[in-house]
Amino acid sequence: MIKKLTDTVWTGFSIGLLVPGVLVGITWFVMQQVSYLAKADLLLIGCIGVNAVLLKYFFKQNKENIGRGLLGATFIWGLAFFIYKVRQ
Repeated sequence: MIKKLTDTVWTGFSIGLLVPGVLVGITWFVMQQVSYLAKADLLLIGCIGVNAVLLKYFFKQNKENIGRGLLGATFIWGLAFFIYKVRQ
């Protein structure tokens, strides 16, 4: 299924926003439910770091445009995390 993805930047950008978005949502929910994890912001960085694994995978599959989209989405997630930390 992954090999059938078209090699476009927009495909990579949408994957890069969607996968960490789902993981951040799950992590955020767990952080709100477990008081011990309420200040564990490193978990959010780990969710964003999943894009690095995806980036390596797609570059090995010679889908450079998907990798470029993933990289752009990673920068946007990093900016969102920075704004989150500044506002705390």
